[in-house]
Amino acid sequence: MDDAIAVGGGPGNLRRIFAMLALKLDLLPGSYSIVRLPPECPVPDWAFGEGCVSVTMVDDELSIVCRTERVPPAVEGSDNWAAIKVDTKFDLDAPGVVLSAVRPVSEAGLGIFVISTFYRDYILVRQSELTRVVALQRQAGHEVTGYAGDA
Repeated sequence: MDDAIAVGGGPGNLRRIFAMLALKLDLLPGSYSIVRLPPECPVPDWAFGEGCVSVTMVDDELSIVCRTERVPPAVEGSDNWAAIKVDTKFDLDAPGVVLSAVRPVSEAGLGIFVISTFYRDYILVRQSELTRVVALQRQAGHEVTGYAGDA
């Protein structure tokens, strides 16, 4: 908690605001889709393959994130997302990691989708906004690798 600044009232009303963390962000190759299937649907074979795959089962939906080229055309979803891996490892419950990755994008009024795993966090942003997102992340002090615009 060395990077925390205490603000607010007395001991029962103490809030902590964490400084932004400097992150290493790595753009994953390919275009991604975020799709929704009925909750009773088994996980389809097409979901699995190269790249990041996330499957979330809840009472009212089966949500899948995977490479766009594998998603059948009739599946409900949103295409053309870029996936960015937070390549800096932190403890599972380290505060401020997701906030540090999301804040520059969100404060610019851009959409963002977040996936968290045991070791890492991933953010997905619209492919059409990727150049702006990379610039925003760099302005926030983050290192961004894997961006074709750097070539």
